[in-house]
Amino acid sequence: MTDIDAIFAADRQRPPRERSLPWLETRDGITVVIEPKPHWANDMRAFRSEACEYCAYDDWTTNGARARFFGHVDTCGQDLIRKARALVVGEIADGHWN
Repeated sequence: MTDIDAIFAADRQRPPRERSLPWLETRDGITVVIEPKPHWANDMRAFRSEACEYCAYDDWTTNGARARFFGHVDTCGQDLIRKARALVVGEIADGHWN
């Protein structure tokens, strides 16, 4: 499996707490990118797609657009997607997905 979109799609087939790549979610007209965390982390974060703001994933799943978002110095959801795609492209080039 060396198609980057297929890799992201396969990751989305797993339950949210078991995913290793960021994914998009939309609720109440707001789109966020969920940043997966290792199993030992307390919670994942949901970054607004176009703004440098985030909230706790549990708050997002419970409250949607009413979740409490906090400013972030330099990261928005689209940044997370770009970085993850670049990482996977590098892993494909290194032969880790053959």
